[in-house]
Amino acid sequence: MKTTATLLALLLTLPLAASDAKPSPSASYFADLKLVDQDGKSVDLYSLMQGRTIVMHSFFATCVASCPIMTKTLSAVQERFADHVGKDLVLVSITVDPANDTPAKLKAYARSMNAKPGWYFLTGTKAQVDAALRKIGQYAEGRDNHTNILLIGNDRTGLWKKAFGLAKTAEILPIVDSVLNDDGTQPAK
Repeated sequence: MKTTATLLALLLTLPLAASDAKPSPSASYFADLKLVDQDGKSVDLYSLMQGRTIVMHSFFATCVASCPIMTKTLSAVQERFADHVGKDLVLVSITVDPANDTPAKLKAYARSMNAKPGWYFLTGTKAQVDAALRKIGQYAEGRDNHTNILLIGNDRTGLWKKAFGLAKTAEILPIVDSVLNDDGTQPAK
């Protein structure tokens, strides 16, 4: 009898099997959004964010107005959270100009931003890019009409926030930190 009680107590303290875990709402929402990264590899947008925090925005490589400001902010995020980038935090820049922003051009742009592993620059066919941008609320008819919003989401906890991409970096870093370190126990604000 003592063995049965011990076994039962042990079973009650074990975590649920992955198949019993509640799937992330992001999994179905972002399902089947295929894009191409700066290395020419096909990627599924959800696979980049699965179980992680993601910071993403739209841009285009030849932009001389807001895009350089936002990508410099992502560079600062990359530097501030260096221990997390590529592990439990990923950065994603999705072009709004897939006709011109080839993987090779995005790779050169990434190099110019000193992007490290864990920061993805994505393109694809116009249909693929438009579908992804619609899902993240950043679709624009023309490349010069793209938004200046950063979307920050924690797939593990379901917390998502938006930040004005042209805000001071010092204002954006705490937002990223709050989403990255969300434990799912605090009510959304």
